[in-house]
Amino acid sequence: MYDRYTRRVHNMRANSTLNILAAGGTAFGCAIQSYRSTEIPRAFAAAGFDYVFIDMEHGGFDFETVQDMIDAASRAGITPIVRVGELLYSLVSRILDIGAQGIVLPRVEDPALLAEALAWMKYPPDGKRGFGILPPYIDYEPLPMREVIAHLNRNTLSIVQFETVPALERADELLSIDGLNIAMVGPADLSIALGVPGELDHPRMIAAIDRLIEQADRYRVVPGIQTRTVEQAKFWAARGMRFVGAGGEHGMLLAAARSAVSTLRQAQVETAATPAT
Repeated sequence: MYDRYTRRVHNMRANSTLNILAAGGTAFGCAIQSYRSTEIPRAFAAAGFDYVFIDMEHGGFDFETVQDMIDAASRAGITPIVRVGELLYSLVSRILDIGAQGIVLPRVEDPALLAEALAWMKYPPDGKRGFGILPPYIDYEPLPMREVIAHLNRNTLSIVQFETVPALERADELLSIDGLNIAMVGPADLSIALGVPGELDHPRMIAAIDRLIEQADRYRVVPGIQTRTVEQAKFWAARGMRFVGAGGEHGMLLAAARSAVSTLRQAQVETAATPAT
């Protein structure tokens, strides 16, 4: 009986990113926004990222593509996190039912709406999520509903984006809502909202984000940010961000390709300039 119970629990995936954060560590991830390939989560897992951030707000992915990406991420041992396009129960619940271990809620400003959206991510008595987890995500094991509910309630990450002035102004209200795990800055939209579009290192940006980090820490909410480059990710991790996204798959591929081509071209120039012996 004990062996069977142990095997059942093992088949329900723990949220490794949540565990890193709970232990006081920093989790690093990368977004998928353009390329519809299940190999990308596998490559990110092999590279050592903690989570993959699948973007359904700005990316053109449908549910079937996201379902395949989530499955690939889960099998590779990297946490699948999905940003929904808007705060709708039908989006949040379906993404969780196909295996996501975290949901990013974009453009949040209203504490009441945030509280409602957070309730969609947990089963009663902790929330309002309807029970519909599909058999593949528990390896077809006939698990007791009570065990599944308890496990998923413990292992689902809730992430809210701060990317507008009203959100910053109501940060204390938003951060105090029960059930919020991560406060994630969206720097591109925030720079527009602060009147410095694209100036991600502007003093106004840095001051606003530093203030949000302090507020999040005060409410025991993990501060996070989705950056565009590794350099930006490094900068903000050093300033206290603990859930840090380092760009997207398209930018990372282009940067690596450009670096490779530059290296090869430079080597060709150096070879041509070397006198023959």
